[in-house]
Amino acid sequence: MNQYAYYTYIVEKTARTLLQASSVLTEDKTRAFQRALEKETNLNARWAMEEMLNNARCAKMNCSAMCDDTGVPHLFLEAGPGCEFDGNFLLAIQDGVAEGLRRMPGRPMAVLGDDIQRIEQSQGLDNRPEAVLPAPILIKRIEEPVLRLHILMQGGGPAIRGMTRRIFHQHSAEVVQDEIVRWACEAIKNLGCSPSTLTIGIGRSLLEATALMTEAQIYGRHGVYTSFEEAITEKVNQCKIGALGLGGSTTVLGTFVRIGPQRASGVRIVCLRPCCYMEPRLASVVLLGEDDHV
Repeated sequence: MNQYAYYTYIVEKTARTLLQASSVLTEDKTRAFQRALEKETNLNARWAMEEMLNNARCAKMNCSAMCDDTGVPHLFLEAGPGCEFDGNFLLAIQDGVAEGLRRMPGRPMAVLGDDIQRIEQSQGLDNRPEAVLPAPILIKRIEEPVLRLHILMQGGGPAIRGMTRRIFHQHSAEVVQDEIVRWACEAIKNLGCSPSTLTIGIGRSLLEATALMTEAQIYGRHGVYTSFEEAITEKVNQCKIGALGLGGSTTVLGTFVRIGPQRASGVRIVCLRPCCYMEPRLASVVLLGEDDHV
């Protein structure tokens, strides 16, 4: 494969993956909804979750965004042994993201201007969907001999309600767990688009905790939980916020936690994202494997 063909191949695969992340509710999330509906007795909450599933079906059928807030692309690249890449490869991914946003189309929400003008939002918005730049790419080494790209489309509501804080752990995982539950109940009450999937990273620094929270979105699967995750879900569901705040037993569909290395300290740095009902909006693709040749 020549360089131009390889570039267009990466652009096309990336664009299609972004469209899938934006328009297709993951299978494990769909099953989590179905399990929640089976046990939900609040009629208003049942109606809300049924409409959420109908919305997801329409989005998949039309290859359209599941939400008016089409989200900011967040990229996570897994790199295995023997799979080399350079700046041109990363440029092809970025161009593929832009192409995917054009096709969807994404909501125009890139703020124009210099640093201060963007903070103030004083110069208006760029009306091109592709002007929404992806967040800085995260790269992780893996053992498989592949380059695999994960794309998350991150909405504004969960970002506004998310938080990264310290917890004085008192040598007790339950203390950390209970503090997370307190944060989560407060966040979901103000989120609006529940039931939520809680994604949590526990690390040594702000950056590490946020990266681990991102990994939780990528590697977490509904129906496959640790006892730590199950306990958080159970406790948050006791607050009875429910779907769209209408009450009922399903405030959280599930909880995904990634715990990294810890330092000898009295605190743990915890990042929490209370994902809306459709998040994590995730799709993944192998861009280079053993059978691909540049």
